[in-house]
Amino acid sequence: MDILRKILEVKAQEVEEAKRREPLSAVRRRAEESPPTRPFLESLSAPGPEGVNVIAEIKRASPSKGTIRAGLDPRAYARAYQRAGAAALSVLTDERFFQGSFRDLQVAREAVEVPVLRKDFTIDEYQIYEARAVGADAVLLIVRAVPPDFLRDALSLCRELGLGALVEVHDEREMETALARGAPLIGVNNRDLTTFRTDIETSIRLRKQLPAGMPMVAESGIGGREDVERLLDAGIFNFLVGESLVRAPDPETALRSLLGTAAGSRF
Repeated sequence: MDILRKILEVKAQEVEEAKRREPLSAVRRRAEESPPTRPFLESLSAPGPEGVNVIAEIKRASPSKGTIRAGLDPRAYARAYQRAGAAALSVLTDERFFQGSFRDLQVAREAVEVPVLRKDFTIDEYQIYEARAVGADAVLLIVRAVPPDFLRDALSLCRELGLGALVEVHDEREMETALARGAPLIGVNNRDLTTFRTDIETSIRLRKQLPAGMPMVAESGIGGREDVERLLDAGIFNFLVGESLVRAPDPETALRSLLGTAAGSRF
């Protein structure tokens, strides 16, 4: 059994448990009463001041690597990322496999002014209302994890709630599905979710399939400035970076290096 399938099985159980604790009607009401979201899609629509946008991730662990940063302080990381010039944040909220939580997302968002993506495995509309209710500005939708009709309906619900959506693909067929269902922003995951190996050539290859002028996000496997420059040469200017920043002794300096700006950390 591959890792993604196991995660999705557990996620389905978690969603049903959440529905028993708080019914959909209550979560929907909280979502609809939440303050306005921050502009996630707009922040990634054009290159930033240095020609690069980074969605900097708060990530405690992963199924393939185990614990990445014990005792991670989401507030300190969020502030360091914003000081360095992050266009947005991504916060893992999956607890079982990534040691994340809604609390991490809320603490990080309260500390900064940039938009925040809820990074999780979204398989039910309940989770979209939930994301809006806890303060997320955008959600991740993984094409491989859901039926095409759910993807279409989820994107419609995101628009209704004012949430941004990053639609993640891994190959040409998934890209076709995402575009056909109206994805506003495509993220190409360079990590194979079956083996968890990474190869940034995936982003370079799939970039050619996007409509002219449509931005995309390269996800996973971006370890340093040389990877950023290689992807910039392919016309990609948005990057989601997690592990290399979280493992760095100084995440602010590490992010400045990716952006190509001078160091000057206060982490």
